[in-house]
Amino acid sequence: MAKEELPGVLILDIGGTQGVLENLAALLKKHFHLITMKEFLENKEEMSKKIQSVFVFECRPTIDRELLESLPNLKVIGNSGVGVDHLDLKMISSFGVKVTNTPHAVADPTADIGMALMLASARRLVEGCQIAVSPDTKHFAVDWLGVEVTRATLGIIGMGSIGYKVAQRARAFNMRILYHNRNRRRKEEEEAVGAHYCEKMEDLLQQSDFVMLIVNLTPETHRLIGKKELSLMKPTATLINISRGAVIDQDALVEALQSKVIRAAALDVTYPEPLPRDHPLLKLNNVIITPHIGTATVQAIHMMAEEAIANILAVLNGQPIPSEVFPK
Repeated sequence: MAKEELPGVLILDIGGTQGVLENLAALLKKHFHLITMKEFLENKEEMSKKIQSVFVFECRPTIDRELLESLPNLKVIGNSGVGVDHLDLKMISSFGVKVTNTPHAVADPTADIGMALMLASARRLVEGCQIAVSPDTKHFAVDWLGVEVTRATLGIIGMGSIGYKVAQRARAFNMRILYHNRNRRRKEEEEAVGAHYCEKMEDLLQQSDFVMLIVNLTPETHRLIGKKELSLMKPTATLINISRGAVIDQDALVEALQSKVIRAAALDVTYPEPLPRDHPLLKLNNVIITPHIGTATVQAIHMMAEEAIANILAVLNGQPIPSEVFPK
């Protein structure tokens, strides 16, 4: 099929600091005529007719009303990743455009980063690395201690596919697993990982040594964890966030960490990203912050692109859509 016959897909760019990775662009080119935002803006009249889909990679390009109004033949926005809080679903739907995401590709790598952050924080790996490589280190202190993950209590807030995979991994550490979720899991699923349901989030917070946040960012989960919730946690507890930064009231978290209301925090997400370089969270030694790398593996990025492509093609070909996201 000639390039001109392929359906047009809009992307921000190829390569650079914000564009689609080169190998993913090659994957897209097998199915689509790639049109970058620069090409679109330089020749709107011609390009707007060709664009039937948008591939959103790392929340880019920005989907606003102006863009939607300029794309009369747009049928689908394929989001690479599971979170769609950067997309105004109701507005997009009002244009008759469908939105898809990639939940299947993200579960394992995101669960892995949750475990990695829990272990790194518990054993103070980042601090330890800094001590081990520092030119000023003369000896290792005998009282430099972490805490154990094995047999500790893990509270999972959000027991979807990622949360359940975290529970599977935590079971190998003989952890006591509590969870809070909108809907309780089936009894067989709970028994398979040894998880106990907490109807009230407060009960989970009070009992857990590690609290892991794995929820979608919605109006209901915005600042789900604030001063009150942090005060319910054990002073020896660690808060881990692998969902979205705005799920936590960051000012309250800074205060809780400074005053030792909780032991530590490990965050793969913040608000905004990256944080301003003078943000107080960056100055605390009982925080680990990673640059939103939950799905940043060679395998996951490739699988997400393949899943997004399958979704987009299903819409364009009038077939059942594997992973459509509906406005609430």
